Amino acid sequence: MTQMTFGPVFTEEGILFRLWAPLHESVSLKIEGADPRPMQKVGDGWHHCTVADGSVGTRYRFVLPDGLEIPDPASRFQPQDVHGPSEVVDLSFCRWKTSDWIGRPWEEMVIYEMHIGCFTSEGTFKAAIERLDHLQALGVTALQIMPLSEFPGRYSWGYDGVLPYAPDSSYGRPEDFMALVDAAHQRGISVFLDVVYNHFGPDGNYIPAYAPLFTDHHKTPWGNGINYDGDGSEMIREFIIENAIYWITEFRLDGFRFDAVHAIKDDSAEHLLHALAHRVRAAAGDRHVHLIVENEENDSDLLQRDENGEVKLFTAQWNDDVHHVLHITATGETFGYYADYADYAGDAGKLGRALAEGFVFQGEHMPYRGASRGRPSGHLPPTAFISFIQNHDQIGNRALGDRVLASSPADVVKAVAAIYLLAPEIPMLFMGEEWGATEPFPFFCDFDEDLNEKVRKGRREELSRLPGFDADDLLDPTAPSTFAAAKLDWSKLASSEVLGFYRTLLDLRHRRIVPLLKGAGAGNAVYRSAGSALAVDWTLAQNRRLHLHANLGAEAAPLVSQRSDGETIFRLGGSDGGNLVPWTVIWSISEA
Repeated sequence: MTQMTFGPVFTEEGILFRLWAPLHESVSLKIEGADPRPMQKVGDGWHHCTVADGSVGTRYRFVLPDGLEIPDPASRFQPQDVHGPSEVVDLSFCRWKTSDWIGRPWEEMVIYEMHIGCFTSEGTFKAAIERLDHLQALGVTALQIMPLSEFPGRYSWGYDGVLPYAPDSSYGRPEDFMALVDAAHQRGISVFLDVVYNHFGPDGNYIPAYAPLFTDHHKTPWGNGINYDGDGSEMIREFIIENAIYWITEFRLDGFRFDAVHAIKDDSAEHLLHALAHRVRAAAGDRHVHLIVENEENDSDLLQRDENGEVKLFTAQWNDDVHHVLHITATGETFGYYADYADYAGDAGKLGRALAEGFVFQGEHMPYRGASRGRPSGHLPPTAFISFIQNHDQIGNRALGDRVLASSPADVVKAVAAIYLLAPEIPMLFMGEEWGATEPFPFFCDFDEDLNEKVRKGRREELSRLPGFDADDLLDPTAPSTFAAAKLDWSKLASSEVLGFYRTLLDLRHRRIVPLLKGAGAGNAVYRSAGSALAVDWTLAQNRRLHLHANLGAEAAPLVSQRSDGETIFRLGGSDGGNLVPWTVIWSISEA
């Protein structure tokens, strides 16, 4: 077991159990089947107890002075959910088949977002292994797994986790997760984990009962902020940073997607995000580790490169702006926040800006927010942005959790896919997208009835500005049927009409686009648009220029540029008398 500050550790005398509980003078340790025994107060809020006869599989709790029995906040496994005992595990027994794995360079990434519970009918780590060959053949080079931290109940999106060191027991044991990572690495697939460091879930978080986890100095959408900069914050920060290091070192993960970093409030001299990025990269050593942010503020400062083009802090950001303009193009929907991304008269200018510069809003006023959004991003390389046409949020934020793109006309779906899968930004698919899966992905969770009712009400209020959330027959996010409906139906894979198209695009990407991304210049892309016609040019590596000509509309549109753009590497649709026919996408490469 890695010698970390939190959680049990094996010593020559036995197993040392540790709890940081500065709000109490005394704490007891209760081993299952035995009477509680007092822990020794060792200073700085720490309580220790060594158990000579402890072993792997020992189940234990801590007991506070008022009799409250709590799990270890750094529990490695919770076999009986968040309120049950913690179990001692020893992950050093893992025999990695890919011990020499060092990861893959960022420019090679084709990311596949997945929810373990819905990816297969079984919903386990072991079952996911059986589908890795499909992903390898598709051209996927990285899994991005939705949060795994132990959450209350039978099912959850994962963003209500409360024990960040323990993969949820409904998916299997920690050793099973390690086996999934090892199996992915055997197939050349990196593994990223979505982690939530901006809040804890509402059920099963006992830390405030014995440590200063929260502060009223900062507010978040979930209540008081996590105490990253007040009294006692040093240990809170260490708890979170070591958690990231734990996943990187013990499970040999290749990176993270950090949820809603704009909600991580910290006035310290060194922001938690900066400290975390530095520490994680140091712990990874020579391995390729990639750090992705979700950032509603579109703060490009987190994505800065040094004078050699190397990442300083975070590798890339989920780019919702690309999603929004592509979604409007494919569906015509302009409600809610989509309205701010709709171009008048079908002009493709906002899509052009997103492809060429990253963010659509780079400090301009955004009406839906009622405030400005974003910072300049055109100086960054395209690989600082992750593009997608589906993800868990953009599907789940719909009242029915429906994959509206899957019901769009085939020529529209193919055109949109050909844009984002061949563009020099890093592409991300959502599970099942590659075969046109129509299963919904609505929000789901499983609390007690009081919290369940609060969730039902809260979802209606939070998303009331979007259509459908005032309906009488709105999906119940806490119902077992809602979770069951989100599971992929793999039997539909064989009859897919788009799977071969996706494979062709990703094969082309790996052969022709990826070699031009390493060392590609930044801030040199340009775009031109007229109506639904669009042209974008990127200067990339090897003295090559990548060109896109597209007509993302239902009517013919004139070419924006008439000049020859070298070798055509992909064509969907075509031209007729100087006009691009509807839903045309043409990619070409020339010398710069």
